[in-house]
This record gives sequence, structure tokens and C-alpha cells, in this order.
Amino acid sequence: MEDSNSRTPILDLAPQRGFGRVRAALDDLKAGLRLLPLALALGWLDIKLRYRGSILGPFWLTLSTAIMVAAMGVVYGYLFHMDLPHYLPFLSLSIVLWGYISGVINDAATVFTQSTSLFHARRIPATLPVIRLVVRNVLTFLHNVVVIAVVFGIYHLWPKQSWSLLVSLPIWFLDSFAIILLIGMLGARFRDIAPIMSSILQIFFFVTPVIWKPDLIYVGRQYLLLDPFYPILEIMRGPLMGYDVRSSLWIAAIVQGALLWGLAAALFCRMRARIPYWI
Repeated sequence: MEDSNSRTPILDLAPQRGFGRVRAALDDLKAGLRLLPLALALGWLDIKLRYRGSILGPFWLTLSTAIMVAAMGVVYGYLFHMDLPHYLPFLSLSIVLWGYISGVINDAATVFTQSTSLFHARRIPATLPVIRLVVRNVLTFLHNVVVIAVVFGIYHLWPKQSWSLLVSLPIWFLDSFAIILLIGMLGARFRDIAPIMSSILQIFFFVTPVIWKPDLIYVGRQYLLLDPFYPILEIMRGPLMGYDVRSSLWIAAIVQGALLWGLAAALFCRMRARIPYWI
């Protein structure tokens, strides 16, 4: 729906049944995409407000990531008996990619509750806060890309599989939207979702090949496919590191994305109109 005065897309709260729910959900998605410039502005504003008054501003993100990569690179490189020229690029890329994943999931649990003022001020598309959160985390990721570029430049390592990278980027963006939508609705209804997600991510940080290479596992490496974060991480890390990604990982990432979108779409069609009441 649209307000006849401001022509701004708003959230239709009218009860829906059957196909009407699907059509209303699609209309909400279209309205959110039409407000992409607003989502970009709000996402950038979130970054500015978070670091308002600081000297380096958002580049504190870059500095903290650089310090963490340097410290962990020396410690874990020694523990895993790896040369820094081989391990540090892997670690820097993995830490930055995992930072994006964990940032998206941690923020997803409160994506709607943190936008309570927007929902109470006027009816808005429920997908607008989701797009805003994607923008905010992408901007944070871009600040940390500087660390990857510096490390790769030092060791003269450059991406070689541009076509794979072009395929993996849309998968990452689509999965980010779906996971935020899914966890966001659950988080709006059940406030325990936020600490649960935080605890799960702490466990998977050590279970998933982030600070250690998958090659360290010689027996039972196929069981890594049971890790929901490994395929999506590897299809981005492989092209950037310049090595081939197994077809099983691409299939797993695509299947996981399809299941994620199916769950998010089903829940959104059913629960979309209840979000303003939950928050």
C-alpha cells in the first residue's frame, strides 16, 4: 500500500488468507526495494552514530581487525606450524568474512525491535529494516577489506577466479537478506533468540575452518559439509585465495540458501502483519 499524501510505501496490516498473504509479502518486498536509497542513508547513519565523536570514526573497525589478525596470525601460525606468508592471508580473509557473517546474525535478532520507532511513527515495509541492516554490515565489511588488501599486497596474492567471485557475491547478499528476515521475525516474537544466536556463533567460530585450514583434517573432511557456515564461507574464500572450490561445496551452499529462503518466505508470508504488534 501507499499513503496518498506522501506516496511512501507502507506496511499493509489487513488480514490476509492464502494467496493474499503471498501477494502482500511480495508487495512489501517491492516497497522495501523502492526505498533502497533510504535504506542506504539509514545504514550509513548507523555507522556514523556508532562512532560519533571518535578520532578515527569507522576506521576503528579497520584498526581493531588489523590488530586481531596480526596477533592471531603469530599465535596460531606457531601453534599450527604454518608459515606466515601462507597463513596470514588465509586468516585475514577468514576473520573479515566471519566478522560479516557474525555481524549479520547477531544484529538480525534485533532488527525489528531496534526499528520500533519507525514502525510506530508510520506504517513502513517490514523489509526496510532488513535492507538497512544488510547495508550497515556491508559498509562495515568494506572498512575491513582494507586489512585484506594490505595483507594480500604484502604477500603478492591476488584473486584469480573472478567468475566464481561474481557467482558467490549474489549468494552472500541473498542469504544475508533471508537470514536477517528469518531470525528477525523469530527475535521479534521470542526475545531469547539474541543470546541463543550469540552462543551458537561462539561455538561455530571454533568448529568452522576460520582460524584453521580445512586441509588440517585428513580423515572425515566430508563431515565439514554438515557445518552450515563452511560452504558459504568457502565459496567466497576460495576465489579470493585463488584455489578451486569443490563442486560439493557449491551445491551445499546453493541448497542451504534455497532452504533458508523457503523458511524465511513461509514465515514472512504468515507473520509479516504481526511484526508491529510484537515490537
